[in-house]
Amino acid sequence: MVQLYIANKNYSSWSMRPWVLLRQAGIDFEEVFVRFDSFAPDSQFKAALKGINPAGKVPVLVHDGLAVWDSLAIAEYVAEQFPEKKLWPTDRAARARARSVCADMHSGFVGLRSACPMNIEAQLPDIGALALRDKPAVRADLDRLCNLWSGLLREHGGPMLFGDFSVADAYFAPVVMRLNTYALPVPADVRAYMDRVCALPSVKAWTIGALAEQDFIDFEEPFRLHR
Repeated sequence: MVQLYIANKNYSSWSMRPWVLLRQAGIDFEEVFVRFDSFAPDSQFKAALKGINPAGKVPVLVHDGLAVWDSLAIAEYVAEQFPEKKLWPTDRAARARARSVCADMHSGFVGLRSACPMNIEAQLPDIGALALRDKPAVRADLDRLCNLWSGLLREHGGPMLFGDFSVADAYFAPVVMRLNTYALPVPADVRAYMDRVCALPSVKAWTIGALAEQDFIDFEEPFRLHR
């Protein structure tokens, strides 16, 4: 049985990625929720994860006694364990590009992620407008993101970034949530892609869960440090 340890759905963008990937691919798993309380070393959150992930972070996937952490490592492991799901593009060049854009998201777009942390239940257009006005890094990240998505959609014909649903779409799903929360302006083709991502059954299920938590937390850096 596959277990996936996650934190609050409203905030934990890194938890969302493997959760959406597993759910959309139809891979059965048990969700293990670890409520966030603090980043402090002695927090209940850290204590709950201590024996599973030495880094004390989510997400963590446990399968046949093996713990795999880091969202990209989890995606690779799941793709290897369930090759029939074709979670990466079958074409070699497209597969390499998909891995590249996921790695780019994993370590890049820091300006956008820092200024606009995931907060699904909120509508924060004023904060988004201020971020665009005052933070050049946010403007640069948004432009680069839109160009990336538009180019991939043109190259592969949609409806997802590489044609069919792949790890890349799961990886960018939390970014779609951010763009919606902060009402950041995007071209029509990007908006259409975002709407398709939001309509995925897995993303709809995650969003419903986030809105049902009623456990909204006031802290400065919600989960943007997680991988």
